[in-house]
Amino acid sequence: MFKNWLSPLLSALCVLAAFDLWANESHTIPPEQRGAVILQYHHVSDTGPRSTSVTPAEFRQQMQYLKDNGFTVIQLSALVDAIRQQTPLANKSVVITFDDGYQDIAANAHPILAEFGFPYTLFVAIEPIEKGYRNMMDWATLAALAKEGAEIANHSYGHEYLVRMSAGETATQWLARVSDNIERTEATILAHTGQSHKTLAYPYGEYNADLQEWLAQQGYIALGQQSGAAGWSSGLTALPRFPVAGPYADMSSLSVKMHSLNMPVEQQNIHDPLLKDGQWRPQLQITLDMTDIHRHQMMCFIQGQGAKAPQWISENSFTIQAELDLPPGRSRYNCTAPSKATGRYYWFSQAWVRPRDDGSWPTH
Repeated sequence: MFKNWLSPLLSALCVLAAFDLWANESHTIPPEQRGAVILQYHHVSDTGPRSTSVTPAEFRQQMQYLKDNGFTVIQLSALVDAIRQQTPLANKSVVITFDDGYQDIAANAHPILAEFGFPYTLFVAIEPIEKGYRNMMDWATLAALAKEGAEIANHSYGHEYLVRMSAGETATQWLARVSDNIERTEATILAHTGQSHKTLAYPYGEYNADLQEWLAQQGYIALGQQSGAAGWSSGLTALPRFPVAGPYADMSSLSVKMHSLNMPVEQQNIHDPLLKDGQWRPQLQITLDMTDIHRHQMMCFIQGQGAKAPQWISENSFTIQAELDLPPGRSRYNCTAPSKATGRYYWFSQAWVRPRDDGSWPTH
């Protein structure tokens, strides 16, 4: 009888000891090895829309900067594995991604990436390919890139606004429609390229908690368009990326983002970016691991409303809230703070998306 209760007790103590050992070891991994920066591109072209383009010369300059400054470019799947397993990455790890599948990526970006030996991920929507839209890659091109090491991943069937319900649609009908969209896209990519990474880039960066829950249940990873470094503290259905185009392609500001660190968020009160019922001024509460951060150096920015100091409610928790209603469409709260040890910036962004007051949506 003594052995019957002693054995489970010893087993439990061993589990606790192992957890404590893992926790202590994880804190010995420096912050710069707990994540990576994901870069998001659309066009690499001299003639593409400036708001979504970098020129081939700018792209080469950015890749050269990564090489010259000791960055390690890794596959997106390698970053995902590191987050899942909480394993360290090389200092200054970067992931390169492209959305939509424009032909100029194959023509202009791919040769430069091959020259540098950098891996990358292409997120493609199916409808533009199947309808032969001008300036889009075809399946033969995508299959060839896949054979050369590119990861081909999901960007929805027709680049839809996934969180927006159709007129008269119930929540159940909406989820059935969107989940079918994602699954059909994944199956089509597999059929044409032999790849199925179950990784989705949300079109327009729009998502909600219900979609995140379904994706997690089905084993999908998902990426948004909110800024920040991705890492151990990131949710795997809302990985952040830094868009690179137009004014955001300038190396003086882009280099700071490339060096950024995953904000050590331990808890937050709101995860759903879809705002409802007139709650257009969400109050976000964040709890951090403050080991490498000074409270007085944390600064936040509300899109369209400028810089705003956080309101600290404890030694490691603060709130941030818009003073004016967030506009219909997409918005963000961004917060940054320099590392005590390295001076590199921790960077966190929360995406928001809201309809108009009458429930309709803006067209952009």
